[in-house]
Amino acid sequence: MARKTDRLVTLIGGGGFVGRYVAQALFTRGQRLRIVERDPRRAFFLKPLAGLGQVQFAAADVTDAATVARAVQGSDAVVNLVGILKGDFDAVHRDGARNVAEAAAAAGAEALVHVSAIGADPQSQSRYGRSKGEGEAAVRDAFPSATIVRPSVAFGQEDAFVNRFAAMARLLPVVPVIRGGWRLQPVHVADLGRAIALAALDPRSHGGKTYELGGPQVLTMLELNRWIAEATGRASKPVVPIPDPVAGFLARAAGWLPGAPITGDQWLMMQRDNVVSEGAAGFDAFGISPSPLAAVAEGWLTAYRRSGRFAAKSPY
Repeated sequence: MARKTDRLVTLIGGGGFVGRYVAQALFTRGQRLRIVERDPRRAFFLKPLAGLGQVQFAAADVTDAATVARAVQGSDAVVNLVGILKGDFDAVHRDGARNVAEAAAAAGAEALVHVSAIGADPQSQSRYGRSKGEGEAAVRDAFPSATIVRPSVAFGQEDAFVNRFAAMARLLPVVPVIRGGWRLQPVHVADLGRAIALAALDPRSHGGKTYELGGPQVLTMLELNRWIAEATGRASKPVVPIPDPVAGFLARAAGWLPGAPITGDQWLMMQRDNVVSEGAAGFDAFGISPSPLAAVAEGWLTAYRRSGRFAAKSPY
């Protein structure tokens, strides 16, 4: 572990899927961290990764400006990792982003990293994409030198994306695929975490810039699910695209139900590919060569094979 510094980096939502990897990248660089969650106990699993006195925890809700202001006091850098897929998008992605940016500016932080998403656009058809775009504008207004990071879909051992499709391939006789032609650029969460950490530590190089971060492969949903079926030893299992008219009707009619495979708003987001824009700054700015899905995912996808890690890739 690197020598500890006196700098304090505050991670809003640091106990989440991406946050834990940002925290690890900062721990290894000797940074002191304050992990902020609505319920800080959700992030206590990070304690063993830190050195003595290297981590502290605080409670805050991005929709409550007063709690955010208290949580970021004394911070040298602030990272906002909070995002939702369902719920009040405006309160979290727009107003919450503004609360964090204003608090970071008032606290005198040198750096702010705001984690948005590819597809963020104030003119988006979807409430998710629109709120993300409006959130970016609110951040720029309150903290002009903020770094905005727009990742594609992140994958990793704890994700709810690749693992979900792997579970479907294990349990279902046929794997149904919504928007089979939708293109995405899956990004390994550890690469994403490193880039966010480096942006927080070097505002001179990255402040005021926007980065779009995707992995080295562009895949369609159909290609992704076929690869997952093969990696879990089920290469012969049928992977069947659901026709768009049927999938769109299901998303609109039943997307609000608990456990629905896709919401109406997610359906709207999937009308645009989730890939890095041509000419956008990306991982090269951080000196990172992103990892392809196949290089890392098989390490945990073996758990979905019939005989676990000792199984061959059976075609059945």
